[in-house]
Amino acid sequence: MSAGTQRIVFRWIHILFGLPILGFIYGPQQEVAQYLPMFRYVFVPVLVLSGLWLWKGHLVTRLFSKR
Repeated sequence: MSAGTQRIVFRWIHILFGLPILGFIYGPQQEVAQYLPMFRYVFVPVLVLSGLWLWKGHLVTRLFSKR
């Protein structure tokens, strides 16, 4: 997979996993409480990892590349 395609995939992952955060912020408290573990253990870690990859992914690939 080329670097451009990889960046597009990670960007869309970041966008799609970020959209439920809006529902979490603006949704009714009773409905939001039942989805709290999913936000805590799925959405936020995926957002953090994909954001870090978009920001510093070139350093990670250089670190793990075969020399």
